Amino acid sequence: MPARATSIRTVIAERLIGEGVVVLALVAWWLAARGLPEFILPGPLPVGKRLAELFVTPEFLFHMAASAWRVLVAIVVAMLIGGGLAFLAWGVPWLETVVEDRIKPVLNSFPSIGWAILAAIWFDPGDFGVIFVEIAILIPFCLINIAEGLRNIDRELMEMGRSFTRDRARILFRLTLPLLVPYGLSATRIAYGIAWKIALVAELLGAPSGLGYLMLRAQTAADSTTFLATCFAIVLIFVLGERLVIVPLERRFARR
Repeated sequence: MPARATSIRTVIAERLIGEGVVVLALVAWWLAARGLPEFILPGPLPVGKRLAELFVTPEFLFHMAASAWRVLVAIVVAMLIGGGLAFLAWGVPWLETVVEDRIKPVLNSFPSIGWAILAAIWFDPGDFGVIFVEIAILIPFCLINIAEGLRNIDRELMEMGRSFTRDRARILFRLTLPLLVPYGLSATRIAYGIAWKIALVAELLGAPSGLGYLMLRAQTAADSTTFLATCFAIVLIFVLGERLVIVPLERRFARR
């Protein structure tokens, strides 16, 4: 019981500190905005009101759906390509040097803004260019996580699996992939967070729709209220996606 009471007090203290930091930030924001015109820094109340309006505005919902669709497609494709490269390096010894020492360093170090500018040059404004940028930047994160998982697979467990069957597909789907689930979820969590940041930059440079395009339009019109409201809307969308999809998946597989 004493340990339980201590744990409860710790949780309450953590929540109070966390909520207190948010309240202090809002108060500081309100004080800073009092002496400034709204087009430079609107206060938290106008931004909060505009944020509520956005989620019942069809135009905003359309742009939100466009960005979310691009993010989801990019994550899936990047996982397939990054995971495929990791499996090639793991399963074909002579390709390990190519993937690890040639492909991964280039993809991992190539500047994000470079991909965005190249996409703006190569492709017409639209979904393909934005998704291309996201995939190019996400691939190394997926590759590194899956490759690390393959390196840490229990060799004795794999040998035991091969003693029961020589069917490579069966070993892959019944043994290898389940062992990689934690690494895949870790890669997905990282890719999900990065993808939203990339999407906005790519949409700023070459998309006729999406939340990045909406932010660019607000900036052009000096509408700081809508700009900040869109930023906070992205935070809410990210948190909801993480809490409703990624965290439940992690809990489900953690129980196995």
